[in-house]
Amino acid sequence: MKYFKKLIGERIYLSPRNNEDIEKFTEWLNDFETTDYIGRSAYITTLESEKQYFEENLNKNYNFFIITLKEDKLIGTVGLENYDSINRTATLGIFIGDKNYRNEGYGTEAIKMLLDYGFNYLNLNNIKLDLMSFNERALKCYTKCGFKEYGRRRNCKYINGRYYDSIEMDILSNEFKGDYIRNKKLYDGGNNDNRK
Repeated sequence: MKYFKKLIGERIYLSPRNNEDIEKFTEWLNDFETTDYIGRSAYITTLESEKQYFEENLNKNYNFFIITLKEDKLIGTVGLENYDSINRTATLGIFIGDKNYRNEGYGTEAIKMLLDYGFNYLNLNNIKLDLMSFNERALKCYTKCGFKEYGRRRNCKYINGRYYDSIEMDILSNEFKGDYIRNKKLYDGGNNDNRK
């Protein structure tokens, strides 16, 4: 597969998504270990439905593959959806599909790069997300990235015979701190890189 280094971090880079990896995403989106945590286990994902999703959303959102720098390996996806340029808002979505790369900090790194991109390049002011109340790993990650809980919808997600709450979190541009994209090049009148 061909990937492109749009946003480069310490251990990963984010590449614009393409339809070459539809089979891998179809596999991940039919795995309960992935879908239970993103609230999608009741859905069936086919190659055709995933292809249709890619085609319909290719230019609407800012979706990226998460690729390891060392092995050039696809491990997941992260993106900004529901982009609203007037209100300067978007919704973050992420999952690490490759089980061997979970709980290793790759998701945190991907989110921080995407927040940097969203606030400092897309001029967003508010980025939100939703997560399942039982997903403690994700809650810790999002809190580490600066997200704050602003609401909770009670007993709204039905998974494996039980109802769970959905937690709503967001982060504002003035709350975001950090410089996570390593391939930024800021120039001042032709001078060298101004990044410190």
